[in-house]
Amino acid sequence: MRLSDRRLLCLRTVLPLVFVAAVSSWAGAAAPNVILINCDDLGYGDLGCYGAKDIRTPHLDRMAAEGTRFADFSVTSPLCTPSRAALMTGRYPGRAGLATGVLRPNATNGLAAEEVTLAEVAKAAGHTAGCIGKWHLGFLQGMRPLDQGFDSYYGVLHNLDRWETEHFDQDGGMPVLRGNTVERRPAIPAEMTGLYTTEALKFIELNRDRPFFLYLAHAMPHLPFAASSRFQGRSQRGVYGDVVEELDDSTGQILDKLRTLGMAERTLVIFTSDNGPERMTPGTAAPLRGTKHTVYEGGLRVPCIAWWPTHVPAGRVCHEFMSTLDVLPTLAAILRTQPPASRVLDGYDMSGVLLGRTGARSPRTTLYSLYGYQANRHEAMREGQWKLHLADPPELYDLRTDPAETTNVASEHTDVVERLTALAAQHRE
Repeated sequence: MRLSDRRLLCLRTVLPLVFVAAVSSWAGAAAPNVILINCDDLGYGDLGCYGAKDIRTPHLDRMAAEGTRFADFSVTSPLCTPSRAALMTGRYPGRAGLATGVLRPNATNGLAAEEVTLAEVAKAAGHTAGCIGKWHLGFLQGMRPLDQGFDSYYGVLHNLDRWETEHFDQDGGMPVLRGNTVERRPAIPAEMTGLYTTEALKFIELNRDRPFFLYLAHAMPHLPFAASSRFQGRSQRGVYGDVVEELDDSTGQILDKLRTLGMAERTLVIFTSDNGPERMTPGTAAPLRGTKHTVYEGGLRVPCIAWWPTHVPAGRVCHEFMSTLDVLPTLAAILRTQPPASRVLDGYDMSGVLLGRTGARSPRTTLYSLYGYQANRHEAMREGQWKLHLADPPELYDLRTDPAETTNVASEHTDVVERLTALAAQHRE
């Protein structure tokens, strides 16, 4: 048996045991509603609670003060499609054939029907599942949100950049869909945050008396970023900052709706991003190195805030190592349903860490990251404090003392380089 086979067998054996342990300590409380807010290209350093001084994010700062801010939360890939595939399935994107590249409107591949999504896990727990915003996981029949477990969909399946909108020019522009029906054209970047926020508030109101899962995938601050008129010129960081301040306001409206309807204590809200900021924009991952399209921490480590009054500890900064791979098994535990037995998961149940249980530690020790093809291919393998970039020559960083990845210590720790190189090969296989 290959080492990779033994690792997969171990995952199949361990995950159900982890789930049972989580359920036994979670008995007695109703499974919550869940709102997962996923921004597009928002950097680690773009929010006030993560150190931004020139963008005002009072609602997200309050969310962090009333909940938990995660300082070491990473995606698997610094690019939209593979990152979202991992988030939606709890599996490395390569397992779904989406390891590299971004899906364009003419793509014939996408997230296959046999993959089990967050929506399907939530529905198994009796929740209504809604998707609002950008999908980017396949555009043909069998790959869209309504084919992947969601009961409703409103949004744009694609990016709004020129490489994608040009495919729809002859039809009147990029379509905004309700379900699978075109509701309006063209999709206008400055309107998207407001449209998605309005739809999210409607969804919450409509489902106030039944459990729900809402995946809100914002278009911003992906290029071409644009804010509505109410937010234009407000930020000290130009249009980019205006856009982030509007995202902050959107989140504030959602949290206020939950408070007004008396739903706060039965709704878990998670706010995060699909990867780091785009290159050559005012977005920042400070104090981390790198951006989107790189496997440095600035491309992979993203903001993550969890809010669930009386359940998620308030005013906490959590430094446990976590990934978007862990979202699906964690939500399965919190919703008291089984993670998919038919699929090998790469994520871990982090409900103990999320809920601040005494002595809870992250079981995650490794994370493999991949971007690009051939000469532009970049790989990184993390194991605990160590982060290896499989370059020539190799780059090794001690994230415990050097999270900004400034000092290459590969020559001083050749044993670590060899071990992580072998570990990367196992993950790649």
